[in-house]
Amino acid sequence: MTLTGRSISKGVGTGELLYTDTPISFLGGVDAKTGIIIDQKHPLHGKTIAGKVLAFPYGKGSTVGSYVMYGLAKNNVAPAAIINTECETIIAIGAIISGIPMVDRLNGDAAQLSGVVTVNGDTGEVSAAQ
Repeated sequence: MTLTGRSISKGVGTGELLYTDTPISFLGGVDAKTGIIIDQKHPLHGKTIAGKVLAFPYGKGSTVGSYVMYGLAKNNVAPAAIINTECETIIAIGAIISGIPMVDRLNGDAAQLSGVVTVNGDTGEVSAAQ
């Protein structure tokens, strides 16, 4: 299955899909040293985003969230790629400065994807291994 969207951050990333329909705040919601979701109210609490293709609707919270994403990359625990329903500035800046491939506005629902997913931030294509 291949979906197409809008390219936000260039590059190609492949990993196991980690999907949530709940927004994520990187500031206070994700541990920059481990890549683990630490927001106790989030459905992905306790899960690692390190090396995953992280799909969530949009980010929320402070502009410092971009810097947290940069910290994830520096600590080698960043997601392999990000898919948003609708990207907003905090997540876009974080992905770009961290070198995390990112797309949004897919022509289908990311919830349809499963398993190992590749995000091509150069072309906007998202594909799942069949």
